[in-house]
Amino acid sequence: MSSTAEPIIVKQVAKSYTSGQPVLKNISLTLHPGEILGLIGPSGAGKTTLIKAILGMEAIDRGEIKIFGTTMPNRKIMARIGYMAQSDALYEELTARENLQFFGQLMAVPKNQLEQAIQHASAVVNLDHVLDRRVSAYSGGMKRRLSVAIALIQSPDLLILDEPTVGIDPELREQIWQELEAQKKAAKSIIITTHVMADAEQCDYLMLIRNGLAITQGTPAALKRQFDVTTIDDVFLKAGRLQDANNRVG
Repeated sequence: MSSTAEPIIVKQVAKSYTSGQPVLKNISLTLHPGEILGLIGPSGAGKTTLIKAILGMEAIDRGEIKIFGTTMPNRKIMARIGYMAQSDALYEELTARENLQFFGQLMAVPKNQLEQAIQHASAVVNLDHVLDRRVSAYSGGMKRRLSVAIALIQSPDLLILDEPTVGIDPELREQIWQELEAQKKAAKSIIITTHVMADAEQCDYLMLIRNGLAITQGTPAALKRQFDVTTIDDVFLKAGRLQDANNRVG
């Protein structure tokens, strides 16, 4: 395993459902060190399936995926990854602090650093004042914020966040993005999926996935120039219309 390998390399990945319906069609991407890459696209486009394939949680039909030069799944590599799933995976009978302690220990955070890590991660998502409340008493938005904190707990080299700002108010969203920028400055790498176009605007690089196909990719500025529009919302809409037109012609 090379410590200098790119955080994520995906080459010509394809996957179909058992019915034969394709869900990913020859997807390729590279995530560089200190970069925030955003996957955008409508629900059912294949974004979450791609994330799970990258992590080795979904088998692919063909192609190649490596994280830090290693084929997944790999336990040592997983210890370098902070992952936030689309659905919250929390122990609701425990307090938020106990959840963070559990996942911190699972991710091998040194015992003498764990309390500081918990305080930092919980402060980023504004839960430090309710850490000793049972998660079963949390609102849906608070559970989402706790999932973000868990992904940050071991200060991972790679953050993979599936819809991290859904259900989060604008002020807290800004606070989370400040942390993501701090992680980026520390040469950490981040990949997010999002429906929030304000999130997409803050990514270094974007891939638009629709019907399992990467229909366009580039920096936010380059994509707006390419489609002659002023917002990523308009890129999203225009690229989708072009794909529909090409499918009709095909």
